[in-house]
Amino acid sequence: MPIEYYKIALGIFVCLVFVSLTTLFSYLLARLYITKVKKHAEEMHAKDMEYQTTLTETIVETQEQLLQNISRDLHDDAGQQITALNFQIENYKHDHPEEVERLSVLSQSLNHLSQSVRSISHSLSSQLVMQQDLGKAIRNELERLQKNSRIQFGIAVSDAPLLLKDDEKLIIYRIFQESLNNCLKHARAKNINVELLASPKFKLSIKDDGKGFDLHEKSLSLGMITMKRRAELIGCTLQIASQPGQGTQLVLSRN
Repeated sequence: MPIEYYKIALGIFVCLVFVSLTTLFSYLLARLYITKVKKHAEEMHAKDMEYQTTLTETIVETQEQLLQNISRDLHDDAGQQITALNFQIENYKHDHPEEVERLSVLSQSLNHLSQSVRSISHSLSSQLVMQQDLGKAIRNELERLQKNSRIQFGIAVSDAPLLLKDDEKLIIYRIFQESLNNCLKHARAKNINVELLASPKFKLSIKDDGKGFDLHEKSLSLGMITMKRRAELIGCTLQIASQPGQGTQLVLSRN
């Protein structure tokens, strides 16, 4: 009997060892599989982020090239045609003195148009933007918009210098322009206030008192998505706060 008990106990022990080893092997195999799946998912995510970044950079470069072409065409083609028209009017004035008063009004309108075209051309030119201080470039754009708008613009710029690379400056300026464009198109605002801070960290705030919207009900527009991707390229975050009837605030800040 003791021998039989010994054999049974030994059998049970062997079975327990086998089950334990099988369980351990299964656990290690499952863990290895999970680790492999997780690593694969991380690699896929990294590749997707790299693709998104490359795609965004390509889009930004394409947009900048398009804006540069428009700026050049406005300056060279439209500007020259306006100058030619003005020259023809001046010649007509010389030949028909009796029409000088009436034609002077037309000349003034053409001069205003020429100034507007030149101003728009400068605001679209990436080279001119990068040659300026960011605060000054933003002030110039607000002054240009103020001339043709009933909206009141306010701006506050910190005294601390903005230490930005050229590509960072240009992207921030384009985000600023896109945000203003959205305000002018959709917000129905009476006042737009811009704040540009360099310390303790970079921040650009654009706030309007327009109609606002519900962020939970309205999906982001293509322009908003593009602005967010532009911000990510320079290590910034873009936050949007809005409520119906309480205006909208866009904040671009350094992470």
